[in-house]
Amino acid sequence: MLKSHNREYAAPTRNPEIVPFWEGAKAGRLMIKHCNACGKPHYYPRTICPRCNSDDTVWQAASGKATIYTFSVMRSKEPYAIGFVTLEEGVTLMTNIVDCDLDALRIGQKVELCWQDSVDGTPMPVFKPA
Repeated sequence: MLKSHNREYAAPTRNPEIVPFWEGAKAGRLMIKHCNACGKPHYYPRTICPRCNSDDTVWQAASGKATIYTFSVMRSKEPYAIGFVTLEEGVTLMTNIVDCDLDALRIGQKVELCWQDSVDGTPMPVFKPA
């Protein structure tokens, strides 16, 4: 069994446009943007909808439930997995997959949100097997 290790995460870059994302993270909520004009969620969070170019977007908390879309295991001194997961809400994001047997990970596997602190204490969204 190849066990994942806790990695050190760099402090995130501060961008005024996504302050609510980091405020949500501090409260344990994964915030994504939702467009009121076309009705679709999007991630990476930004003010303008990437589908219809509307600026009528709002922040919404995601469920934290997801499915592994794809992943790669880094078999270094301290092995870890990085991948893309698709949230129940329909958006896909890149993340680390933690607290798992790396050899047991599978595309289509259910995962759930958890948090790990960056070097400055900012909670970073990561996922673990559900």
